[in-house]
Amino acid sequence: MLYELATLSCPLVKQDAVSNCAHRWVSDADAAGRLLGAWRTEIGELSRIVVMRGFKTMDELQHDRNRALTSEQPFGIESACVQFTMETYALFPFLPDIEPPATFGSFYEIRRYWLKAGGVAPTITAWERALGPAEAYTSHLIGNMYALDGPPRIAHIWGFSSLEERMTLRRQHYAEGLWPPKGGPEQITNATSAIACRRCGRLCVKCSLAQRS
Repeated sequence: MLYELATLSCPLVKQDAVSNCAHRWVSDADAAGRLLGAWRTEIGELSRIVVMRGFKTMDELQHDRNRALTSEQPFGIESACVQFTMETYALFPFLPDIEPPATFGSFYEIRRYWLKAGGVAPTITAWERALGPAEAYTSHLIGNMYALDGPPRIAHIWGFSSLEERMTLRRQHYAEGLWPPKGGPEQITNATSAIACRRCGRLCVKCSLAQRS
């Protein structure tokens, strides 16, 4: 399985309209892939809509990538003030396929780590060793993926019932030496994190592409 993270940036007042257009885009009869989740950022870099889809093959993913690149309105974008990026990822090999994260709580964290050259392999090894001992924390992991395009980097998505739960688990595991994965942080050159909230019983703020599909 291959994964795409598409990020749409837009003015705050246009988020509903952009989300609705993106929903129609990924639900179109010509669209390939499976919609796995969609979030709106609330803490961190604001006014971002992140859409995650899964593709069975590279051909399937490339079909939809070409559809976006050759369209005059990719993801239904109707305004020049809306920008978008598309990233391709493969899941860490020891993790299960990502499913729609409907039961992971109200808060979602999307983290990206840019890595040193050659840093992907030791990062994967470090995470595999750490997952079992840190299960109380890593059971909240929706998925961790390494990029297949652009600079070496990983993206991991987490779900929590509250920000307090997240901080408590992180403090506990740091104090016990169970987290971060030993040998992992040494590979990181830059890192970003964004928090998206779950409201109205849906995955992302106000409305969810995944739940409405």
